[in-house]
Amino acid sequence: MDLLRIATAGSVDDGKSTLIGRLLYETGSLKEDQLEHIEEKSASNGLDHLDFSLATDGLLTEREQGITIDVSHLYFKTKKRRFIIADSPGHIEYTRNMVTGTSNSDTTLLLLDARKGVIEQTKRHFYITQLLGIKKIIFAVNKMDLVGYDQKVFDQIKEDIAELIKSQNKKDLTVFYIPLSALKGDNLLLKSTQMPWYSGKTLFDVIENISANEPVSKENVLQVQTVIRPKLDAYHDYRGFAGKVKSGSFSIGDTIEIFPSGTKTRIKSIERYGVTKEHVKQGENATLLLEDEVNVSRGDSLFSPIQSLETTKTINAKVCWMQGIALQVENKYLLQFGSKKSLAKVTEVNERIDISGGGSENTASLGLNDIGITSFQLAQPIQSIPYLKNKNLGSFIIIDIHTNNTAGIGFIE
Repeated sequence: MDLLRIATAGSVDDGKSTLIGRLLYETGSLKEDQLEHIEEKSASNGLDHLDFSLATDGLLTEREQGITIDVSHLYFKTKKRRFIIADSPGHIEYTRNMVTGTSNSDTTLLLLDARKGVIEQTKRHFYITQLLGIKKIIFAVNKMDLVGYDQKVFDQIKEDIAELIKSQNKKDLTVFYIPLSALKGDNLLLKSTQMPWYSGKTLFDVIENISANEPVSKENVLQVQTVIRPKLDAYHDYRGFAGKVKSGSFSIGDTIEIFPSGTKTRIKSIERYGVTKEHVKQGENATLLLEDEVNVSRGDSLFSPIQSLETTKTINAKVCWMQGIALQVENKYLLQFGSKKSLAKVTEVNERIDISGGGSENTASLGLNDIGITSFQLAQPIQSIPYLKNKNLGSFIIIDIHTNNTAGIGFIE
């Protein structure tokens, strides 16, 4: 069954947790004890309706404050497809959480409060979706019941969103505008009788039918996770190179090159979970057996020689910083590109980006939740390609060498 990965975004109290809880309820994805808890807690709080936000706000601090802090992944399905929702916090101080939640998504569901319209957080969240190359965005104008289901309110918000998109020169987006009420269920599963003026699709119609097929990239790359050598009599000469096809595809007989050695050979056979395959594609795990005895280790890459990857020891990248200790020039970190790691030094911190759309400013460092342009000098060469050309190969993790914690995420320019 087809899978759609959805990232959610919205400002504080836009009703995001209520909307997701309602989606889980409408699809029958809530367990009996969860539903009983929601019913009991809603009644004890004096509500005359079910508080669906209780289905997603799992942390005690979130329930006490009525907000979302951590990124949680929720799963549900309909008759047509499966879904994974990354529920990210809307606060400015949790920008890093939204970047993490959005980075692996196919589409973004961006909520707005009908009473507030487009605000600074809307601009911030939209910028992040574009930083991460999200091309399909659902703008859900929630709480239409609190503005009397007024079409003029919705139309004005729709115009403001269109101006926001235009201001960032985004012409290749697929955009949906849906007026709804997560609390009342308007335009979620069924068309709302309260908004006869809306002729578009319900939220379920959109998410069930929106395309989730990511085009296969032109660059063919498999990063080696492990070298398989059983050392058994029946497999005396067996030597397979296992990993995920990060980009593109491979077939038996393809000529490949090993990075970083530069050795060329051909694919003798392909196995996937012990079954011989003629072909494997992007996102699949596979084991490649090669015609020649070549030296390949974990972290090396097998790739097609004719493609647009650049071998380099210097990179420029947009960085989302995720720790309190600032990123500064001369600091050293470990950069991880899939299974490959390289020690790196910060050579430049060029600018800090105002992600609400106000341009950028010169800076010498990046603090917690900042996004900026940074240059690195690497100890070992990597295969580089801009993130917006290939999302699977153009990003990396920045690791603090003293604590081994994730310090940031980088997107190659």
